[in-house]
Amino acid sequence: MRTALDTRPVFHVAGALMSVLAVAMLAALLVEIGAGGGEWMAFAASAGITLFCGVLLMLMNRTERVALTLRQTFLLTSVSWVLVGAFATLPFRLSDQLDLSTADAVFEAMSGLTATGATVIVGLDTLSPGLLLWRSLLQWMGGIGIIAMGIAVLPVLRVGGMQLFRSESSERYEKVVPRASELVAAVMWIYSLLTLCCAACLALAGMSPFDAVNHAMTTLSTAGFSTRDASIGDWNNPVIEWILVVFMMAGGVPMARFVSALRGDLGPIWRDTQVRWYLGFMAVVSLVMAAWLYATLDLPVDDAVRLSTFNVVSVVTTTGFVSGDYGLWGPTAIMVFLILSTIGGCTGSTTGGIKIFRFEVLFMVLRVQIHRLYTPHRVLPLRYNDRSVDADVMISVMSFGFVYMASIFLVALALGGFGLDLVTALSGAASAIGNIGPGLGPIIGPSGTFQPLPDNAKWLLSGAMLLGRLEFFTLLVLFGRAFWRG
Repeated sequence: MRTALDTRPVFHVAGALMSVLAVAMLAALLVEIGAGGGEWMAFAASAGITLFCGVLLMLMNRTERVALTLRQTFLLTSVSWVLVGAFATLPFRLSDQLDLSTADAVFEAMSGLTATGATVIVGLDTLSPGLLLWRSLLQWMGGIGIIAMGIAVLPVLRVGGMQLFRSESSERYEKVVPRASELVAAVMWIYSLLTLCCAACLALAGMSPFDAVNHAMTTLSTAGFSTRDASIGDWNNPVIEWILVVFMMAGGVPMARFVSALRGDLGPIWRDTQVRWYLGFMAVVSLVMAAWLYATLDLPVDDAVRLSTFNVVSVVTTTGFVSGDYGLWGPTAIMVFLILSTIGGCTGSTTGGIKIFRFEVLFMVLRVQIHRLYTPHRVLPLRYNDRSVDADVMISVMSFGFVYMASIFLVALALGGFGLDLVTALSGAASAIGNIGPGLGPIIGPSGTFQPLPDNAKWLLSGAMLLGRLEFFTLLVLFGRAFWRG
């Protein structure tokens, strides 16, 4: 029997999230007033509009029902990101200093909220403190949303093989705390604590307190917005770069593992195979690229290791900070970084990309398939972190991988139709889908911005950023007529 989809709980929660967004705008407003900036009216108007619309949504959709159905959860995930992203554009659109078009404002806000880190703003060094803080706050709040999705939402929706991490009351699944909601709350405390630690370390290393707080928020969210046009390279400080390496790597680790570590049990971090693969992969690639820099650019060993490690970690974790233009390291390095941009960190972290655990599952499937070619009757059970990997997970992971790569090619094809060259179109598509930040080439590369792109390309890339952050199926399922029919 078909049942109509009750959207009241969905828009009630979305209204609450918009109200939280309005409070964040007030924080940026206070900083702008305290610094004597002239953009306080833009934040005041944005906060008022957002709060009014958020409260109105809550009042119009009041309901006693708290638990959401599966269909409502799919709808809430997409609606909340779209609505919050739309209202997050207001400070950029209303700013007199920026004077951004609607396409530019939407691009900047979506890039911030999805923790992508691509920007259309030139002149960050002279931008008002409130706008700089707003960009960082968007990425920090987006990081919380990404973690909550990875822990509490996507495993329930069985998207992209995430059902492997479903933390329900089953003896098969390892749980740090009894309920997913409690785990999300504990992770938010860890996330905040790591942000404060990062800010303190950066301040001690030579950043101003304001710059340190901004970069700490965009580091733990693996998002990459900076307060300077030259990004981290503006400081030319090796200590700052190594501090950021540590916290970028921390941002790519499942945040739930830090809950156990804080309680004195470090075992779960190392027993998690994706953490071992994640750390090992970055170590190997960093050393290989350091050797490449030492041999081809004749850099000192310490500089080669630092430059290589910083940029490899930044790209793999989809942070997007830049300490040097790796687009100038030669064609081999460019291809390496293009491939690295699809990897991503661990699930349950703030990173984008395909994610390490999916590569693990795909390698297991490949190994079994090769064995079956010469031992067709041999039974090889697939296990991940001591859990059985069933056919449903394998199909889900392979479907995700196919849609991920297909989306990159389709977006790149469309960008080519807008007049972009091959490198810009392909790397721009990979950057948006993987929520990475800078692309490759002279236009959107590490030393460029997305400002020169035509508005049509910016609209497309804004949608691609949202599609990649929602892991495709969460959004695509809404376009099926069967979903709405029940």
